[in-house]
Amino acid sequence: MNQTARLPWAIHAYSMAKPALHTLTFRENRSMPKIPSPLRSIITNRSKLASLLVILLPVLLVTLDNTILNFALPKIAVALGPSAAEQLWAIDAYSLVLAGLLITMGSVGDRVGYRRLLCVGCSGFAIISVAIVFSQQAWHLIAGRAVLGLFGAMILPATLALIRTAFDDREERRLAVAAWATCLTLGAAAGPLLGGVLLQFFSWQSVFLVAVPFLLPVLLLSPMIEESPRQAGLSIDYPSILLSLGAMTGVMLSLKHLATVGLDTYAIVGMLTGLLMGIAFVRRQLALEDPLLDLSLFDSNAFSVSITVNLVSLGALIGFLFFATQLLQLVLGLSPIAASLILVPGQVCAVAAGLAIVPIAQRVAPSVVIPACLCVAAGAFAVMALFTATALIVAVAFVLLNAAVAAITSVSNDLVLSAVPAEKAGSASSVSETAYEVGVVLGTTVVGGAVAAWYRLSLVLPEGVGDEADALTATLGGAHSLAQDLPAEVGKELAQAANAAFSEGVTVASGLVAGLIVVFALYACRGLRRG
Repeated sequence: MNQTARLPWAIHAYSMAKPALHTLTFRENRSMPKIPSPLRSIITNRSKLASLLVILLPVLLVTLDNTILNFALPKIAVALGPSAAEQLWAIDAYSLVLAGLLITMGSVGDRVGYRRLLCVGCSGFAIISVAIVFSQQAWHLIAGRAVLGLFGAMILPATLALIRTAFDDREERRLAVAAWATCLTLGAAAGPLLGGVLLQFFSWQSVFLVAVPFLLPVLLLSPMIEESPRQAGLSIDYPSILLSLGAMTGVMLSLKHLATVGLDTYAIVGMLTGLLMGIAFVRRQLALEDPLLDLSLFDSNAFSVSITVNLVSLGALIGFLFFATQLLQLVLGLSPIAASLILVPGQVCAVAAGLAIVPIAQRVAPSVVIPACLCVAAGAFAVMALFTATALIVAVAFVLLNAAVAAITSVSNDLVLSAVPAEKAGSASSVSETAYEVGVVLGTTVVGGAVAAWYRLSLVLPEGVGDEADALTATLGGAHSLAQDLPAEVGKELAQAANAAFSEGVTVASGLVAGLIVVFALYACRGLRRG
């Protein structure tokens, strides 16, 4: 039979089989998992996908830079020979300038446009990061870190404000904010991990060169995203900028000094100076027609509660990392990479929780979701208070805490954006991110200070260690360093006593923090219901 004769039979066979094929295809499609509509809309829209990438990459980098340098300090000490004070300034210069200028840059973005501000910030951040690689003296590094804080302050408010511009649909915006908040917490927690891995194989300069692959795609894709609306005709009040920077710098320097040295004249004078400049800043904003910070934003309960919750949640996360890294490396004796790997499950859960909270937040009121997540965070500290600190206990507690903080920041920042008009999104974003930076300092001060205070009170020096060693044993790291220089038996006793005192400090501080977070959960529940 030739090919022409076969053709009608083939057509007839296909017509007979078509209903069965249709049914099979329908069943297969019906059984396939469906991508949520907001996510599908973002993935299939090239402009929105580019916008999300442009927004997330710099957020991840700026928060990474808050914590990544800690692991590089030993190599920097060998290469540049900084004093103890210069080492502290190398870390603090970045966060102090960043926190002090966030409100200012939020206001500047309202006037010049946030896409432009983001491009300037990313370009400057990349250039200065490369320049720091060629540092020959400690002050070069400190100055570079301060300038990085300036450009970081341009980046953070721009990213959250551009979410408001790029994602008009509320459900898409919730998903974008969830991804943004996840990067914020993930960056802070992943800094030590990335730093430990890089420094295992490369020099200290590698922690700065990591900025280039993060920021180059942002600069290439930024023309694809829509510019934010500008408030034309608004002036920039430079005295307000100085008052804002002075208030934040004074308060944060005082808190850092309180955490590391204790309460003294320097801490008191710094705090009073910061508070007085803060009061002057508020009074000036109330008197100006075009204020640097619109204080009417705080008239919204949703906005005020969200800002407070952001501060508390990130403070809890940073405080936990402060003592957990010492527990893992000094008390349990793990290497930096092994200690970092213990924290990986928490980072994975943070990503999952930050995205999984979106469909829950669509159906459950924030007055329920946020307090519930705060209670989970309190549970993480309760685990540390009730059980002996092992690697497994630290990993479990970090999973609970990091997942809770990621979920909280997703919901709270969505509330921040939704509670204000679109043209004020930048100012609202800068206030939220300032709360994060203050939370970083408060986490170290409150949680770390409580652990350190109990450690100093409960440490009993073994025989053979004189009272003159009190200054060296004031910290866990100092005690372990001294123990290596003592005779073997005495050194072992000192290390064990220091470990026991520090572990007790973690237990006591964790119990106090758990109770404090529950109080804030009640405050959030009441405040959001009123809102």
